Amino acid sequence: MFLNSVGRSAKLLAGVAFVALGSAAAVAQTPTTTTAAADEGDLGTITVTAERRSENLMNVPISVGVASGDAVRDFQAGGDDTLLTLSGRVPSLYVESTTGRIFPRFYIRGLGNVDFYLGASQPVEIIQDEVVLEHVILKSNPVYDIAQVEVLRGPQGTLFGRNTTAGIIKFDTNKPTMNWEGRGSVSYGTKNSVNVDAGVGGPIVADKIAFRLSGLFQHRDDWVDNVYVGPKTDDTVSPKKNALGGFDEKDVRLQFLLTPNDRLSVLLSGQARDYKGTSTIFYRNSITKGTNDVPANFDRGQVALDEGGNNPQHYKTYGGSMKASLDLDFATLTSITAYETANGYSRGDTDGGAATVNLAKDGALFYGQSQGRLRNLDQWTQEVRLASNGSGPLSWQVGGIYFDSRDNTEFDQRGFFLNTGVAARNPNNWVLLHDINTSWGIFGQLKYQVTDKLTLTGGVRETRDSKSTRLVQSSRNALGVDSYPATARRYVKMSDTKPSWDVSALYQVTPEVSLYARVAHGFRGPTIQGRSAVFNSDFTTANSETNTSFEAGLKSSLLDNKLRFNITGFAYRVKNIQLNGNDSNGNGVLFNADKADAYGMEADMELRPIRNLTLTGGLSLLHTEIKDKNVYAQVCALTVAGVSRVVCTVQDPLIQRPLFGVQTNFAQIDGNPLPNAPKYNLNFTARYDLPIGPGKAFVATDWNVQGYTNFVLYKTKEFYSKGNFEGGAKAGYSWNGYEAAVFVRNITNEKNLKGVIENYMAGVYSEPRIIGVQLSASFR
Repeated sequence: MFLNSVGRSAKLLAGVAFVALGSAAAVAQTPTTTTAAADEGDLGTITVTAERRSENLMNVPISVGVASGDAVRDFQAGGDDTLLTLSGRVPSLYVESTTGRIFPRFYIRGLGNVDFYLGASQPVEIIQDEVVLEHVILKSNPVYDIAQVEVLRGPQGTLFGRNTTAGIIKFDTNKPTMNWEGRGSVSYGTKNSVNVDAGVGGPIVADKIAFRLSGLFQHRDDWVDNVYVGPKTDDTVSPKKNALGGFDEKDVRLQFLLTPNDRLSVLLSGQARDYKGTSTIFYRNSITKGTNDVPANFDRGQVALDEGGNNPQHYKTYGGSMKASLDLDFATLTSITAYETANGYSRGDTDGGAATVNLAKDGALFYGQSQGRLRNLDQWTQEVRLASNGSGPLSWQVGGIYFDSRDNTEFDQRGFFLNTGVAARNPNNWVLLHDINTSWGIFGQLKYQVTDKLTLTGGVRETRDSKSTRLVQSSRNALGVDSYPATARRYVKMSDTKPSWDVSALYQVTPEVSLYARVAHGFRGPTIQGRSAVFNSDFTTANSETNTSFEAGLKSSLLDNKLRFNITGFAYRVKNIQLNGNDSNGNGVLFNADKADAYGMEADMELRPIRNLTLTGGLSLLHTEIKDKNVYAQVCALTVAGVSRVVCTVQDPLIQRPLFGVQTNFAQIDGNPLPNAPKYNLNFTARYDLPIGPGKAFVATDWNVQGYTNFVLYKTKEFYSKGNFEGGAKAGYSWNGYEAAVFVRNITNEKNLKGVIENYMAGVYSEPRIIGVQLSASFR
């Protein structure tokens, strides 16, 4: 927040032994171009579109991490969130959520946003099939029938616009072709977990019209018991076995490719999502003061919730796009028009447990539940770009984009849900906000091959970003009297116009080794936090932040293309960085700090040491530091009898200031790391294929280890993770386009701490172990 403006090692060894015995499983995380190349022991070539053109990864002067569609499908075999499973699978990428599957938060090189507000902005942009997904709900759209995931690290403001100060994640799905082809995978696991991911398509009119139909279905039964026994003040049903934890994810996408002649192609796409499940489960007082060790008796399968209706969550999204490309000989003109809409709600017991059960520990009765409801969202985008054709030394592209997003968002607090007759009932305890975000940008990029070995690239973009939030309905008391302070704002508008740019050089030392260096500058537009109005507090805001990044690296393909190794070192400074803390109601509060500095490295490799063995590995090292001696964050505390009591062990200098009439503790955060910025992340996969009969048997494994990660702005002995690890395994047989396998996710059933609700010492934990079987098939 603000004050200037106010035995794990034993399990790890067991896991390593498990790998050594070869009982394990996931395909390599980098894709190859052809199966034939893999059969010959060659790693093939990775093609990316990081600069809006299809290029060999070796020739792109950007740090790009790549995950193949097959790898992503292995990670999600147990039915886990398709986005959260990417965390740590690509160096420098971290993903988490404390608001369920509808609100993942992304971090690249430690830069992200912990704000759980439905109108929050993030410095990581999501691009799916060349369409920007800005709103946090749209960012949660799952990936399925995916071809490739690209993580572009560092500012990407020239070609992809504002709000990319950390980078972007590009999801490219399988497209229609003029040949019949399809693929699908079906898995079933413990807790009645089902995952179906499939796509099929082909020609409708030969060489003129083709289609592809893709779908995703995921299900898991409710598996967490609500064991609370006692009086209830709302519609929560308890005690109840298997009360929450399950979900149903239903997604469909239909694409049509039209090629009326050799010069024109039109791709039409429409998709729909219907998700119904459980919002994040917080386990109250599952964190013990003085340590972050998981209590020995902690059980993810039990929670005692007295409110919140057992945390229901339901969202629907729909969208469509049209991409038209016209070959003009000297250049290709591309237009991308897209529309996205969404609605739904997420409700939860935000204190993570029953007040009466925790009375002795908390010292008073504390209740908390809330609901965020997106009544409607409409996002329109229009992009036009002209990119040169030909193979000469000079290539270029110019373009422009317009973005328009409007939504009506409702926030409901505890009084709204209480039963008639309960003293605290207040059916008017909710607010309605109307948000508008518009933006336009024009951009250009030049790439020039100076010599056979040296290529220079430069780009610039000018962007105008405007946001406004209007309080349509304020929170009133039970009698219907407006209680919103006359001094608080009901309408806020913020705008900014800033340039983004990048300059890079790539030098091809040999055909197998390239060196590159890049300097990039980008910005994240101003942000408004309107949810505060539900507590009769004024809006909070943050001005634009800018990021200037320096990086240099090596890309290589060695040993007759049996070893691919890439490494990058980087440093960046974010000025006027946007941060988010909490007030005494647990409400997010926006503010700017002077700056944050970071440096580190990321490396990835893929190795085929012998014909049938493929190994991959990735490593990121990171140091981040907030620099502002005059910015403070409110710490974990409960107010009992008018006195604020700190409930965790704060390791930063504390000061006290009055807040809402109570002397409140604030921690100085100067010098602290950014939240959710792992000091290191290590991932490893291995796959061994053994030819047998008409096909081949295989075993494979994937592991991820995460270094020290602070969850909040201030340092404590409790709110961090260190040494979290998780593994997956798969073994089976593949033949003639078919595959049958058994798998396990979270082999050692780790209870990794993933997030916290500070005041209630509540933790969020990783998914449980899932064991199952998987059948896959493909044809072309």
